[in-house]
Amino acid sequence: MIQISAVPVKPLFSVLVVTLSVLLAISVLAPRSIFSQTSFSYLSRENVDIWSVRRTVEWRPCQWWLQGHLTALPEKSNGYIRIDCYGGLNQMRRDLCDGVGIARLLNATLVMPKFEVAAYWNESSGFADVFDVDYFIQQMTGFVRVAKELPPEFASKEPFPVDCSKRKGQFDYLESVLPSLLEHRYISITPAMSQRRDRYPEYAKASLCQGCYSALRLTKSLEKKALELLLAIPKPFLALHLRFEPDMVAYSQCEYTGLSPSSMEAIEAARGDKKPWTGDLAKIWRRRGKCPLTPKQTAFILKALRIPTNTHIYLAAGDGVMEIEELTSIYTNVVTKSVLLSSEDFKSMHGNTKAALDYYVSINSDAYMATYFGNMDKMVAAMRAFKGLYKTLFLSRRAFSELTYKGLRGKRLARALWEAHRDDFVLGRGSALPDCFCEFKF
Repeated sequence: MIQISAVPVKPLFSVLVVTLSVLLAISVLAPRSIFSQTSFSYLSRENVDIWSVRRTVEWRPCQWWLQGHLTALPEKSNGYIRIDCYGGLNQMRRDLCDGVGIARLLNATLVMPKFEVAAYWNESSGFADVFDVDYFIQQMTGFVRVAKELPPEFASKEPFPVDCSKRKGQFDYLESVLPSLLEHRYISITPAMSQRRDRYPEYAKASLCQGCYSALRLTKSLEKKALELLLAIPKPFLALHLRFEPDMVAYSQCEYTGLSPSSMEAIEAARGDKKPWTGDLAKIWRRRGKCPLTPKQTAFILKALRIPTNTHIYLAAGDGVMEIEELTSIYTNVVTKSVLLSSEDFKSMHGNTKAALDYYVSINSDAYMATYFGNMDKMVAAMRAFKGLYKTLFLSRRAFSELTYKGLRGKRLARALWEAHRDDFVLGRGSALPDCFCEFKF
């Protein structure tokens, strides 16, 4: 009888496990771009838009802010701070957000901010005309002290102004501003534009985040009007923040060709001493993405991103956008607040009110795109991330300039623009403020 020697099962199993482990490691570690041809082969169809791309990164509110244990407020406040806010609504909102963090940093009591009256913005409304004061105070409980009214000894006095134009970090305020607060007990500040919020202690950052994203709600009357506007827009819709006003173009110091005579006259009238760059400097400036996209260029990018031309678009923009027919001749379902609101309502509104309506519609839209990266765009993108709405994208002026500078036109340009914006969308670039939001990878 032939005997067959038994083969041990355990060694064979070990060899099999090792072999599979090696193969798995090779497949995982092999260099392969997340934007490889295979990954996006299903997107080759022309009818698939940018929102169909699967994202690999999202920005979500940090847990230390939403669910963290708050550091108890000290028993006694060091004094009162008023935040003086300037510019348009979203610039003033940014100042207020920073001011909340600074007030907590200095253990100060925040009084109602002052919104500066600005003839340039056709503005006369204050903080209480736009935002719900009682809701703001309620939401800030435990984060920072907020006083609706000043105590009698300060009620009739103007605060001592403290220059914060060069104060950006935690120790700047503790060393330079806190002494003034302790001495005068009531001061006013305007935070510098570039703050080092990342250096704040966590309790100050949490206060800033709470004040910026949870505590600011429109007044009931203004929210009612904003909701009426939102309901009047056909669904689903894309909110598009398009910036191509004469003053915007003049401030950019960019030169444009092919615009209508009326647009060129409006730009020249707004230039003042802001003369456009010329020669090589003009080329460098444009290639850096410093020049606003025209409505015609915007329409081209939207088509490159395969946004259907019958898409309902709400134009979140100020008055006086030039060359708008270059967009509406291609995307025919464009609506504005001036069309959807009654003429009496629209005429009675000031700059802050109109900006508040655009902001409300934008954070509640099905998708949001912007041709610029200004204060409104940063606030809207962050608030949409806070609400879990991730169809948000900033159209790249730099990519458009670089690609056209290289001579790309037509289909080649459209394909390259698709790839540039796809990469931005997949990686969640520019979609939120990192001070209050944490990166979440899939």
